Amino acid sequence: MAQVLEFKLPDLGEGLTEAEIVRWLVEVGDVVAVDQLVVEVETAKAMVEVPCPYGGVVTARFGEEGTEMPVGAPLLTVAVGSPAEDGGTGTGPGEDERSAEGSGNVLVGYGTGAPPARRRRVRPAGGAVAGGPVGAPARAGASTSPARPEPARREQARPEPVAAVPSAAAGVPRTAHHGFAPSRGDGPVPVISPLVRRLARENGVDLRELKGSGPEGLILRADVEYALRAAATGRLRSSTTAEPHHAPAAGSGASVAEPSYDTVSDRMTSYTDIASVVPGASGVSRGATPQGVRVPLRGVRGAVADKLSRSRREIPDATCWVDADATELMRARRAMNAAGGPKISLLALLARICTAALARFPELNSTVDLEAREIVRLDQVHLGFAAQTERGLVVPVVRDAHTRDAEKLSAEFGRLTEAARTGTLTPADLTGGTFTLNNYGVFGVDGSTPIINHPEAAMLGVGRIIPKPWVHEGELAVRQIVQLSLSFDHRVCDGGTAGGFLRYVADCVEQPAVLLRTL
Repeated sequence: MAQVLEFKLPDLGEGLTEAEIVRWLVEVGDVVAVDQLVVEVETAKAMVEVPCPYGGVVTARFGEEGTEMPVGAPLLTVAVGSPAEDGGTGTGPGEDERSAEGSGNVLVGYGTGAPPARRRRVRPAGGAVAGGPVGAPARAGASTSPARPEPARREQARPEPVAAVPSAAAGVPRTAHHGFAPSRGDGPVPVISPLVRRLARENGVDLRELKGSGPEGLILRADVEYALRAAATGRLRSSTTAEPHHAPAAGSGASVAEPSYDTVSDRMTSYTDIASVVPGASGVSRGATPQGVRVPLRGVRGAVADKLSRSRREIPDATCWVDADATELMRARRAMNAAGGPKISLLALLARICTAALARFPELNSTVDLEAREIVRLDQVHLGFAAQTERGLVVPVVRDAHTRDAEKLSAEFGRLTEAARTGTLTPADLTGGTFTLNNYGVFGVDGSTPIINHPEAAMLGVGRIIPKPWVHEGELAVRQIVQLSLSFDHRVCDGGTAGGFLRYVADCVEQPAVLLRTL
């Protein structure tokens, strides 16, 4: 008979702990091949299309588009092998030893191992479920009809299912998509069978508020049926009221129920709802209810917020800046591009200047190990550069930038910029930087005080290059002027080192021939 395997969200690398489902590439009932792409997810680093290591029929999907899933949470289930009728009380000889080969997939943390052992289907004599809920009718024909296409397994001594939160409304389903999950908000609902999901959906039962009686908390069909019977007898609240439960009178012996809301408009979405859940809050002066649109701080935006906040907390940064005459640098670039061959970008020339400056001032190519209380000076320069995309700010990294000339740097900048524009950067493209170059001049601004890209020790900012009056060789002239700013970690060096680095960069911008000494 078919074996149902569960495919969990794999570790996509670099310590990522969650991902957001962007687009499902398969539907329930589709036949998938080994390593076929089944879902597109967005991590804090990049967009990734995830392949499934199993081949078979998709029996269930977990999570709607837009839902954040933690690593290790089930993504979908796949029925592997040919279906067969369940004619006995166990599996055939040797089936327990059967295992499917891994796919050999290279995503971190999964793909090459054997699938988890299948659960055995055990039917008690007579076709009735032993230990079922009181008053549950026996399933007619259970002992003679073929097995239903429901992957949930029943145990012989199954305990009575319990509704975990008595405030569940039996008329309006609450889903993780709307972000209201009082009982099980940290992961997907443990349901395998699409039939169980459909039964709950059609009757308005919130599966997140049920405690499953199956293996490892799996929610079975009997659990949903029991919840429906309990709702009909008053053990769950009716969906006809939006009033929160109140504490019973003293001595009534009843337990205090949680506040609950039964419609989307009545959920706790604003400050005015605090009084219903916080004792004594009704006497607090609240003022006007805040208005506006709430945007979830997640994905790239959330990752940027976390990293910059950590940088501000941990790094005692300082900033110095200087204006430089970039006329000669622009003239040198025009001469290089006029000579034929691939075009040299201005960013590549600035990157080449940075790598030369870091060779002279290696203190700025370092990081701080707080646990060991040590400054770690790094041998390689992995140069990050800030890039603004439709998904937000990203910082692709040019590996071993110190070993590349201007032409190779231009090619790599072009490749990474295009990948950032199309959203195809990999986690490896976005991690491991040791120094960052931020060309905010493309936004038409002159200066900035960049926030250091934690755990790096410095960032060079470059403003726009515009014509300005400038004293050149003792005379007033119109020159191409740029403002350079350096933010640095004051733990790794003092102002003299930072000033020396920035002055060397400015000298190379004003007189590109200075670089010839290091070529």
